[in-house]
Parts: sequence; structure tokens; C-alpha cells
Amino acid sequence: MANPVNTAQVRERRDLRFSSIDDVLKDIDGLVAADQAGTLKQLGNWTPGQILGHLAAWANYSYDGYPFKPPPWFIRWILRLKVKKYLRDGMPSGVRIPGVENGTFGTELLNTSDGADRLRRALRRLQSGEPAVHDSPAFGPMSHADRIQLNLRHAELHLSFLRY
Repeated sequence: MANPVNTAQVRERRDLRFSSIDDVLKDIDGLVAADQAGTLKQLGNWTPGQILGHLAAWANYSYDGYPFKPPPWFIRWILRLKVKKYLRDGMPSGVRIPGVENGTFGTELLNTSDGADRLRRALRRLQSGEPAVHDSPAFGPMSHADRIQLNLRHAELHLSFLRY
């Protein structure tokens, strides 16, 4: 992208608060319908498919493994102090993982439909109660309920950049 958007400064984002995985699944249906109707508006740097695929990738990492090593101990210590705030209030925008292309993982280009399918599968996996195999590299061991909440907050953050 020639002139990337500073996502920390986008003001037209949707105000989202998901109470359940079903809420996210319903929003995905709305996004796909808007994309098919040509009315979906992208406010950030990623395509709708990238956003949906990114959320799916991160939801699956606790099952399939994370594509990176844990951050240094002092960063983990800081993040573990913030996890309850993130679960309660949401995640900040504009955060980038240092030294990682695109600032995060799971950002390959996908069309909206393929990204939506991936995210639906990942959310249903999480919803099924399948136990996590891998602890969060940033937050350490998490209860299943907290992993659901973290994924809901993550979805609120990224899906807020798509208007329909």
C-alpha cells in the first residue's frame, strides 16, 4: 500500500462489543453479504479477506502452534499485567510486533468469502470446547473462557475497520 493508514487514528470505525462467538458469526454473515452487494467499506490497510483470515489464524494458533517464539520475559511480564484489561476493555489498534513483516502474522491475501470460511471454522473449533494445546506466548496459560474473550476482543478490534 503506497500510503498506509495509521490505524491508531482511524475515527470512522464501528463500535463493536461481541458477547459470544455467535455474535461474531452473525457479523461475518453481514460482512459477506455487504461484500457481495458491493457496499462493504474498508477503513484500514487490510482487505476484508486479510482481516478475516488473520482472526482465523490467531484463533487457531492455540491449537496448531504459534509461528514465533515468545517475546522477551519483560515484555511478557508487561502483557500479562494488561491481559485482564484487554479482556474487559478491548485491544488497542495500531500495535505491531517488532521485526515482523506487516507487524503481525496471518495476513495473507484472501478474498472475503475464503477469509470468512476460515474464520467460521476457527470460531466453531473454539466454540466446541476443544482444549488448547499451546499457551499464549504473550499471556501464558489461559482458561477456555478467557481464550474466547480474547478472540472476541480481537475480532472487535479488526472487524471495526469494516463498515457495512
